[in-house]
Amino acid sequence: MDGARTERNLIAHLQEVRHDVADRTSELVTTAMGFIGVPYRRGGNSAETGFDCSGLVRTIYEQAKGLVLPRRANEQAAATETIEKKDLQPGDLVFFNTMRRAFSHVGIYLGDGKFIHAPRSGAQVRVEDMRTSYWQRRFNGARRVALDEADETLAAATRQP
Repeated sequence: MDGARTERNLIAHLQEVRHDVADRTSELVTTAMGFIGVPYRRGGNSAETGFDCSGLVRTIYEQAKGLVLPRRANEQAAATETIEKKDLQPGDLVFFNTMRRAFSHVGIYLGDGKFIHAPRSGAQVRVEDMRTSYWQRRFNGARRVALDEADETLAAATRQP
C-alpha cells in the first residue's frame, strides 16, 4: 500500500513540475512575441528606443521572470547552464558566432527550430529558423536560465553592483 501511495505522489509531483515548466516558458514566449517588429539598435534595451540581441533577451527575462541577466551575450552565456542542442526547450537561450567571436549573438528559442532575436542594424526583432544554413554554421551553443532562486550561479551573476 505504501509503494502505491509513493508512486501516486511521484506522478502528481511530476505533473506539477511539467505544468510549472509550461507556465514559465509560455510566459517567456508570450513576452518575447510582443516585441516583434521593434527596431534593432546597438546597445538598445527598450521597446521605445530599440534592442540589440542581448538587450532583447535581458528585457524579456526581466519582464517575464523578474530576473536581471548580464548585459552582453557572452556574459549571458557564462551565467547560464550549458545544455545540448537536442535538449532545447522554449525559453532557452541560443548563441551564435556572428562577429568572428564565440557567443557574439543571442536569441530565445521558441520551439520547432525557431528563435526570436534582434538581428542587426536596419532590421527588426523577428523570428527565424535556426536550421537554415546561415544559423547552422554559426551556432555556438544552447543555455538554460535557471529559474530556481536557489541557483547561486545566476544569483551571483545578476546581482547589481
